Amino acid sequence: MVKDRMAVLTALMDQGVIPVFYHPDVEVCKNVIQACADGGAPCIEFTNRGDFASHVFYEVTRYFDKADPRVIMGVGSIVDAPTAGIYIANGAKFVVGPILNADVAKVCNRRKIPYSPGCGSASEISYAEELGCEIVKVFPGSSVGGPDFVKAVLGPMPWTRIMPTGGVDPDEASVKKWFGAGIVAAGMGSKLITQELLDAKDYAGISKKVRETVDLIKKVRGKA
Repeated sequence: MVKDRMAVLTALMDQGVIPVFYHPDVEVCKNVIQACADGGAPCIEFTNRGDFASHVFYEVTRYFDKADPRVIMGVGSIVDAPTAGIYIANGAKFVVGPILNADVAKVCNRRKIPYSPGCGSASEISYAEELGCEIVKVFPGSSVGGPDFVKAVLGPMPWTRIMPTGGVDPDEASVKKWFGAGIVAAGMGSKLITQELLDAKDYAGISKKVRETVDLIKKVRGKA
């Protein structure tokens, strides 16, 4: 499967929901990510949290390279260029961060890796686009103004592609508000991959929840 910059950006937007997940156990990660892929969301944002997170990422990415090439592993919570470089070397196909860092953008651009930095104002979004970011992350989504903020930005800047994290829930009311405002995708974490499902090791349940969310977004977009 081709996983160059353009293919990855298209896959992120087509998928609509980006599961955001981290677990220190490699086997749990494999099961959860496979469940997401089977549910129609093979683009995964693995958050850079916890000790030796990059080692877990490496093992998981290597596994899926052969086990299920549909899976596109990205990394989140990146705040500096050296960490971005480590994850890119370990197979990350897209990089997401809670903040905007120009050095991270340069590292990603050199390798044609999509970078979605966290932005909370029109000025930050514009600067991110100047640095070559095709999809910007609005973070924290609900705190910076929610769907109204998205609408306000897209008025004078209709070319902007926004992917919020924080505040987008996997239910019809939330999806309608956000996608109706004009976002191209949304990151979802614990509301999508719930602690209850994880504790029960209910991977079929995770797959079902992801499938329902992917289908709901398609319906709201008018693609179903």
